[in-house]
Amino acid sequence: MVMSTDALNNAETRMKKAVEALRRDLNTIRTGRAQPALVEHLLIEYYGVPTPLNQIASINVSDARQLTIQPWDRQSLGTIEKGILKSDLALVPNNDGTVIRINIPTLTEERRRELVRLVKKKVEDARVAVRGVRRDAVERLREMEKSKDLSQDDDKRAQDQLQKLTDVYISQMDTLSKGKEAEVMEV
Repeated sequence: MVMSTDALNNAETRMKKAVEALRRDLNTIRTGRAQPALVEHLLIEYYGVPTPLNQIASINVSDARQLTIQPWDRQSLGTIEKGILKSDLALVPNNDGTVIRINIPTLTEERRRELVRLVKKKVEDARVAVRGVRRDAVERLREMEKSKDLSQDDDKRAQDQLQKLTDVYISQMDTLSKGKEAEVMEV
């Protein structure tokens, strides 16, 4: 039974990581509100090295629809501005020589629907990842049963626990999805 517990703990850890990755992924999807998570992981060419924006500048929300980015090195203002323009976020940075301000425009209805489709795709990808973890764990449990490290009854119990874990993490993903969809559709 100890070996099946190890398999379940490993699966649970991997499922938690999938939910956290989804949470981070959904934070990067633009809504009508300003959020530092929108740009903090943008890769900026900093002295020839692609560097996440949050490692070379502070990112703050100045009001509901505006981000301010203040680099720690003023020489990087131009490269940060270029990096934001190159990104697929469709944001226009305003460089005043000391900080970069980004006004977050309101989303059109069509763009909101596209973003909801993107949210659904990311959530489905995360669900597939969790199901893959479940499949790997089931295979491991079956191998342990074949090698007589686990009885049939213990294998069945462990698989039932594994399915319950999967259901818990899938429902967490559904909750994240509904919240993000509501946030995107909010005018």
